[in-house]
Amino acid sequence: MMELLTSPEAWAALLTLTALEIVLGIDNVIFLSVIVGRLPEPMATRARQIGLALALVFRIVLLSLLVWLIGLTEPVITIRSVALSWRDLILIGGGLFLIAKATHEIHGEVEARDGDGSDDKPKPSAFFWVIVQIIIVDMVFSLDSIITAIGMAQDLEIMIAAVIIACAVMYVSSGPVARFVAEHPTTKMLALAFLVLIGVALVADGFKFHIPRGYIYFAILFSAAVELFNVLAKTNRRKKA
Repeated sequence: MMELLTSPEAWAALLTLTALEIVLGIDNVIFLSVIVGRLPEPMATRARQIGLALALVFRIVLLSLLVWLIGLTEPVITIRSVALSWRDLILIGGGLFLIAKATHEIHGEVEARDGDGSDDKPKPSAFFWVIVQIIIVDMVFSLDSIITAIGMAQDLEIMIAAVIIACAVMYVSSGPVARFVAEHPTTKMLALAFLVLIGVALVADGFKFHIPRGYIYFAILFSAAVELFNVLAKTNRRKKA
């Protein structure tokens, strides 16, 4: 352990892996911000806390099962000359779930404009189903994140430290992001579009067609910057009015 603390290579690996885990955690934060939007504030806060705690637990548990994770990358089925592993099948299933969930939410947002607002009240079982959906997506994102971490670092201590730091950053940023999304409807629609994009990327990865994450995150950042300018412009017009 002391060797890791005094090793420049270990610190470099920690910083690099932490930055990567934070970037990969953007998916988690966006999903949490959208999925808890229909809950009242006390329940939404509790759901976010549970979701992020589960994300941390899943990642640490998966790190302790390295041999099992390596086995998940072995082919188990072949579809038209494409060999798929359990990891691929999980990514495909998770991506399809994200696409379906985001599409459903987009439809709900569009239809709500013409509705009477009666669907805005959360049902008693809403909190339970939000947690179930968070668990499903946490498992998918955690698997993708940890398999990436295994390829970048060899020491379990470094991987666990990077995961804990990344989850702490996610915890701090999730609240402000969720509030911003809730206060600006157009931003929520943009976040849902991001989830569709992320879901497509997961499905593509599952079928061995890798879309560089840099392209996806650049599109997200560019769109978010444009939306930020729109929000600032609306705020300034309201002040002048």
